[in-house]
Amino acid sequence: MIDATTSAPPPRWDTQPLPEIIHFVLSRYHEPHREELPALIDAARRVEREHADKPSCPRGLAAQLAELDAELRQHMAKEEQVLFPAILSGRGGPMVHMPIRVMMQEHEDHGASLQRLRDLTGGYVPPPEACSTWLALYAGLGKLEAELLAHIRLENEVLFRRALNG
Repeated sequence: MIDATTSAPPPRWDTQPLPEIIHFVLSRYHEPHREELPALIDAARRVEREHADKPSCPRGLAAQLAELDAELRQHMAKEEQVLFPAILSGRGGPMVHMPIRVMMQEHEDHGASLQRLRDLTGGYVPPPEACSTWLALYAGLGKLEAELLAHIRLENEVLFRRALNG
């Protein structure tokens, strides 16, 4: 176990080079989102199938997760194929203004998707009759939300702001 008193503090992203921030976003957020969402979708399908007769069953959760997965994959592809290469080539400022506006609007949409997930699951609080899959699913959803919000915050408040300032 890592001792919090001896671990290195997180980097100050406002002073890190943009390529380092982009690399961090790709490795820390993009790849894990791509890996974790399909597993969450599968778990949601199992819970919905096995507990369909219970009033506490989060009906429609798998569909909402699949929609979020599709949205995120499309969003991340735009960042990876258009926006990040533009930033890395030094074409910041006005050249990235419109792509960043689009990405920030999509971040708002992701926030709304997370709220729908919260609403469907009662804030990721499993019911007393929840099985181990259900418990793991809700724990995974809480982690996904925290990670996605941190991802969005880093892009909106640091990466995009700095890219716009050239």
